[in-house]
Amino acid sequence: MSTVQQKAPSSSYKINWEKQESLAKLGILVLAAILSFSTRLFSVLRFESVIHEFDPYFNYRTTKFLTDKGFYNFHNWFDEMAWYPLGRIIGGTIYPGLMVTSATLYRVLWFMNITIDIRNICVFLAPLFSSFTVIVTYLLTSEIYSTGAGLVSAAMIAIVPGYISRSVAGSYDNEGIAIFAMLLTYYMWIKAVKTGAILWSTLASLAYFYMVSSWGGYVFLINLIPLHVLALMFTGRFSHRLYVAYSTVYCVGTILSMQISFVGFQPVQSSEHMLAFGVFGLCQLFSFVEYLKSKLTKEQFEVLLKSITIAIVSIFLGFAAVLTLSGKVSPWTGRFYSLLDPSYAKNHIPIIASVSEHQPTSWSSFYFDLQILVFLFPAGLYFCFDKLTDANIFIILYGITSIYFAGVMVRLMLVLAPVMCILSGIAVSHLLTKYIRNVDTSATSFTSTEGKAARPDVSKKYKKYDQQNKGVKSEIAIGFVVMITFMLITYTFHCTWVTSEAYSSPSIVLSARSHDGSRIIFDDFREAYYWLQMNTPEDARIMSWWDYGYQITAMANRTVLVDNNTWNNTHISRVGQAMASSEEKAYEIMRELDVDYVLVIFGGLTGYSSDDINKFLWMVRIGGSTDRGQHIKEQDYYSSNGDFRIDKEGSQTLLNCLMYKLCYYRFGHVYTEAGKPTGYDRVRGAEIGNKDFELETLQEVYTTEHWLVRIYKVKDLENRGV
Repeated sequence: MSTVQQKAPSSSYKINWEKQESLAKLGILVLAAILSFSTRLFSVLRFESVIHEFDPYFNYRTTKFLTDKGFYNFHNWFDEMAWYPLGRIIGGTIYPGLMVTSATLYRVLWFMNITIDIRNICVFLAPLFSSFTVIVTYLLTSEIYSTGAGLVSAAMIAIVPGYISRSVAGSYDNEGIAIFAMLLTYYMWIKAVKTGAILWSTLASLAYFYMVSSWGGYVFLINLIPLHVLALMFTGRFSHRLYVAYSTVYCVGTILSMQISFVGFQPVQSSEHMLAFGVFGLCQLFSFVEYLKSKLTKEQFEVLLKSITIAIVSIFLGFAAVLTLSGKVSPWTGRFYSLLDPSYAKNHIPIIASVSEHQPTSWSSFYFDLQILVFLFPAGLYFCFDKLTDANIFIILYGITSIYFAGVMVRLMLVLAPVMCILSGIAVSHLLTKYIRNVDTSATSFTSTEGKAARPDVSKKYKKYDQQNKGVKSEIAIGFVVMITFMLITYTFHCTWVTSEAYSSPSIVLSARSHDGSRIIFDDFREAYYWLQMNTPEDARIMSWWDYGYQITAMANRTVLVDNNTWNNTHISRVGQAMASSEEKAYEIMRELDVDYVLVIFGGLTGYSSDDINKFLWMVRIGGSTDRGQHIKEQDYYSSNGDFRIDKEGSQTLLNCLMYKLCYYRFGHVYTEAGKPTGYDRVRGAEIGNKDFELETLQEVYTTEHWLVRIYKVKDLENRGV
């Protein structure tokens, strides 16, 4: 009777202790999700709810069309205001996942009588999905290593700048939901590999379909999973579970991905998808060989294996060669070539190289976006190597491949940031678990009879740690724990500062600091687009560099010649030729393209460095990359010393081209800094070389308050009489 009385309270204590631990983990996870959402609201607190950057304006415009007109009209929408006179078929040239997600959320909220505007949904969608990303990061890391590592990883990804850069409020871009979809696919894949269940494999396929519908970066995912399967094959870990998981994911996922119009038959035609197809075939052969091995003798099996291997390799190579030469399998795209060779785009496809997101990542950017994760990442890799499992091999491959691609292209820092948080979370959790036991040695003693009975397994676990860490003194453990704590605190402050200073100011509304430290707001872009909307005909055609096409279409509601969907190199080249030519030659091109207004961005007065003069050499390179622009040579725009200069020493070709004149018109009579002559360009740090000129074929119609945006009207042909 007494024995029963002793066991009852200990069992109750154990249940309560486990329940408290689970509640504590849940509370930490919820706090991390809330932190992730709130951290991304800096731009909303600082400014009004505005859309960031350039692509998000196109996404917002198409989402609004979807909610107003319905999916059928959206999918068949031919946009006449883009790429005049070519136009654009919207449904077949975009990944619709972002728009469908927003429209679905909008319909659900309105069904629940929550009347929120679609613009606000677009502004807050990325922070919302960042909270979901925190949760799925916890699940993925817990599945790979431990729940403690999952909590640390979730807290890290909640504030990491490398992910915040594309998930801050107003950053309504594909990556805002794609990173969540990618990690969800990885989580489902790991579950499928561990269990071999068709259910998890099918869920992984559905998550992959959502990823495909959201972002072109799905190509990385569909190559990483086959790479994982190959690694497991070569390390002798191939199993029936892996066969079921990959066969299901590949078959179902490929069929689903082909339902996206923009993807179409690429999964079975393009070179980027051939690894997935090849591994699928290899899985079938591997399983067939294992079956034959169980039915034949060793000598018979070796002879048959050699014959089958030679025959299959020969047939596969011949089949691949025929399909490639016949054009049935399309070659790799320029963006994919630039991942393998960073200099490829610069040498062969200047339109790709001109995009800032496609530039190689500098070392300072790694530290700026990741901070201590850069140093914890190798430690996490080591601990995964130390305890190799199928799941750990996957995260090792993810880490190694993503750090390479992120170094080649700065945009792929988004793919690197999650695995950096996961591996860093593993490192921090492992090290703290190992050393913190030595900080308080009293944790291994249990004076309470109830405690002894309640936590016998935990006591054994502590004794095991004591044996492993016998040579670690308490002072060393304390110092190590304090060091890790200090690093995490600095990480928090760094992430907050980067988010506030670098990723919370939308490019459409600029801010700067005056000499007294006060903040100055430049709202010239919206000012110019509003002027275009109110003061130009509805059918007016605007020529500008492609960077501003989406914003002009979405905010000014005017037709543009080129925009950020840089799909037609020839058309963009023609605009570059106009900007790089003399005023007379440019007028012929503008008349050919039916241009009514020309818009340029100029930062010489305010010190805004991302203006069209600094982008001008890309216009020259792209303009001279086609047959009609062969007369445009980049060296003609450099000075005799080989420098790109805008002063009197600059090239006469540059000083008399259309872009130079549109930016510096009337600027030669303006004082910009005390002690400097008129016409002093604050960005280039020089006095312009061509001050006294007049425009003959264009007329200035509007210049914003800070001269950031300048708009000119193309004059009609002179009336030559009868």
